[in-house]
Amino acid sequence: MSGRRPTIEDVAALAGVSIKTVSRVVNREPNVRASTQEKVEQAIAQLGYRPNPSAQNLASHRARLIVLIYDDPSAYEVSSSGYIIRMQEGALRACHERGFELLIHPCNYRDENVGVELQELIGRVRPAGIVLAAPLSNMPWIVDAVSATDAPCVRLATGSGNGSEYSVATNDHEVSAEMTRYLASLGHERIAFVAGDRDHKAVVNRLAGYAAGLEEAGLDYDEDLIVQGDNSIGSGERCAEQLLSITPRPTAIFCANDDMAAGVIRVATRMGIRVPEELSVAGFDDISLARQIVPSLTTIRQPLSAMAKAASNALIDGSRGHPHEPELEIIPATIQVRESTGPAPSSR
Repeated sequence: MSGRRPTIEDVAALAGVSIKTVSRVVNREPNVRASTQEKVEQAIAQLGYRPNPSAQNLASHRARLIVLIYDDPSAYEVSSSGYIIRMQEGALRACHERGFELLIHPCNYRDENVGVELQELIGRVRPAGIVLAAPLSNMPWIVDAVSATDAPCVRLATGSGNGSEYSVATNDHEVSAEMTRYLASLGHERIAFVAGDRDHKAVVNRLAGYAAGLEEAGLDYDEDLIVQGDNSIGSGERCAEQLLSITPRPTAIFCANDDMAAGVIRVATRMGIRVPEELSVAGFDDISLARQIVPSLTTIRQPLSAMAKAASNALIDGSRGHPHEPELEIIPATIQVRESTGPAPSSR
């Protein structure tokens, strides 16, 4: 442990228990087995771990403050921020309407010290609650680090249910299948898919929805038509170069987010491939970029603002003694047809 201060994660690993259990022992909470408490205390003594006192006192001294924690877009080669802006809008609206403040905190989930970073932040500002955005909301070590502070947390776009807590998502699988069927209805038979960040479970659900949509449309699933991106514009460009070099090339490309779709359109334009006459392109999210590029992007409007507002309101309600039921709230997404999609070339 030389060179850095031992963390609650180190204690949990040495004792062979969860971070939440360590937190319960440190905070002298009931319902911890004597044998478990002894293991944790021995690990604390061996490591010389010292709890953050401000984090320990968090529950009884909460500020009228919501913290939105998200993946830092500047960590990518070609950064994008449209997804973040939409979430900020919703969280800000909820806080403004109800007399709360919003603190936004980007972080790099690849940093091994991110758990300590978040715990120190939460202990320092003592918020009424945390809105944890994807893909951070899908990562157990980050969720555990936040949970160990005992700050109320709502997870966004978790991709599945959230156990004993309230969380908010959209119908990624179903609406992605619907978009795929829409492209098939235009006569497209070779529909490619640009997949998003594998750490983002909701985005992974979009790939599963694409596969289901192909089956429902009577089209074959072809591994050669699926490429892996990372949700950035730059990865969309790289994926487009790969897909558009295939013979015969796809006549439609469905991307797991709008940034990658914008990258596909850039490459198609550079290669002299007309959109939508020769290639239809569709995205997911409906960020402002989708309406600004030429041609404007057919996409799926993910209700990010509404999702973040619902999450923030749930935390504010909880701080006032009205906690929400432990459930996954689904706010449906909708298809927005614009200029970037049209009939397949063979159908014109």
